[in-house]
Amino acid sequence: MEIISAAVMLFLIMDPLGNLPVMLSILRHIEPKRRRFIMIRELLIALVILLLFLFGGQQMLNFLHVSNETVSISGGIILFLIAIRMIFPQPGGVTGLAAGEEPFIVPMAIPMIAGPSVLASLLLLSNQEPGRTGDWVIAVLLAWGASFIILMFYEVFNRVLGEKGLKAVERLMGLLLIMISTQMFLNGVREFFAIGG
Repeated sequence: MEIISAAVMLFLIMDPLGNLPVMLSILRHIEPKRRRFIMIRELLIALVILLLFLFGGQQMLNFLHVSNETVSISGGIILFLIAIRMIFPQPGGVTGLAAGEEPFIVPMAIPMIAGPSVLASLLLLSNQEPGRTGDWVIAVLLAWGASFIILMFYEVFNRVLGEKGLKAVERLMGLLLIMISTQMFLNGVREFFAIGG
């Protein structure tokens, strides 16, 4: 796979536009001056996690005796729970954070930016062509950079869509996320039974 193809694939899986309503929901009660700092901090944490996983993810999973099927199944469950909260909002919001509470690592850096699907894709790339780690680093940086730009201009989307529009997009993304999470879960189950558990 070429660098650009890998970057596009990772960008689509990161889905910054799909994550935008959730992030706006998380940051809604934070002071405007603080929001940008939080967004930059979480994006940088996510980048570090992506690079760490690219270089050492497989070794970590091997050390913990965790299979790729387990990553897929657990990732599907996590995304499903987040999607349910998107469709049926609760007083604590999508993530259960109290109003005004500042997110740290979870859920913005993980699993929204450096989610299980992206981490699994990095494992796949590094396993298929381990000699091209430098190329995959460039692909990660390109995908992350594009996501960074989109998420930094979240205020523009907020003005264009408005509160009702954001709620509608959030529910729509929740429905799509349920389908993605269910497929991820089923893929993990299928792979688990294909190799005989």
